[in-house]
Amino acid sequence: MKTDHILIMRFSAMGDVAMLVPVVYSLGMQYPWVRITVLSRPFARPFFENLCPNVSFMEADVNKEYKGISGLNALYRRLRAKNFTAVADMHNVLRTNYLRMRFNVDQFRVAHINKRRLEKHRLIRNNAKVFRPLPSSFHNYADVLDELGYPIHLEFNSIFPPSGGNLRMLEGRISDKKPFQQWIGIAPFAAHPGKIYPMELMKKVIAQLAKNHPSCRIFLFGGGQRERKLLDEIAADHQQCVNVSAILDGLSEELILMSHLDVMISMDSANMHLASAVGTPVVSIWGATHPYGGFMGWNQSRDRAVQVSLPCRPCSIYGNKKCERGDLACLYQIKPEQITEKVEAVLRTPKTPAADEA
Repeated sequence: MKTDHILIMRFSAMGDVAMLVPVVYSLGMQYPWVRITVLSRPFARPFFENLCPNVSFMEADVNKEYKGISGLNALYRRLRAKNFTAVADMHNVLRTNYLRMRFNVDQFRVAHINKRRLEKHRLIRNNAKVFRPLPSSFHNYADVLDELGYPIHLEFNSIFPPSGGNLRMLEGRISDKKPFQQWIGIAPFAAHPGKIYPMELMKKVIAQLAKNHPSCRIFLFGGGQRERKLLDEIAADHQQCVNVSAILDGLSEELILMSHLDVMISMDSANMHLASAVGTPVVSIWGATHPYGGFMGWNQSRDRAVQVSLPCRPCSIYGNKKCERGDLACLYQIKPEQITEKVEAVLRTPKTPAADEA
């Protein structure tokens, strides 16, 4: 009898792939006799390579080695040789649709994600919004597995043990955490302007936190060249601040550091999901987007989401829509004190997993 072997495909941005982690973990733990292979871009390996004994990771660079139809055909031949018994398309875009078609032709058991496009449109339209929570991406992913015959109960805390990642791996760059210190992460960037809290206001947040906690360490996360320059400038103004991108080498090391933070301040961005994957509480900032869109981080309480109520919100699911008001009031009307108050509330609370509001 052939051993069950599930292929899970998701090639998209880092945050979407990070949201797969609790689902794959739950599947792996609840079906220990099933082999699971996650197919994604190379950056995603740290999420899955040590997640469960029966979970493996397979990378595919669909922009280079497997680019275009000829590349996808080559990738399919490679996948076909793995003897999968079921295929879960967690992306449902042209690339995965093509691979799914090939699997269907060869009579594999295949299921794909329902992206709930109509429900999302109703949430963000200008008139007669249907303002209610959509199912989270976690539940949409789980529905695919249910269709394949693997219903799961979502349960997950962190990719690391309760003590966090091994800080010794960062020795010489990040010193040990002192018992009296608060470690605060701040990820002030996102892919689109509609999701980025104004930098002049974020600087006030940082100044207030540094004043409230003189012995704290504030770790600034951001990867691009322009971002690094801005973070260097902020770090130069506050001795408590460290530009993480200047001293750490890649995602694996950032995840280790995040697992030791007391709290992370993040936009609706990948860093919210990275911190969630290591069990760190997140104070999330929402502008054009909204937690009702289904992208709140795993186990993150909506009580820690910072946002303002406006008739136009949300105007976008992904934050890539131009502000029709022209003033990004959804972000500029958030006062720095609203953010620092949420942070202080987290710091007063022992670090335990929040109630599952995913």
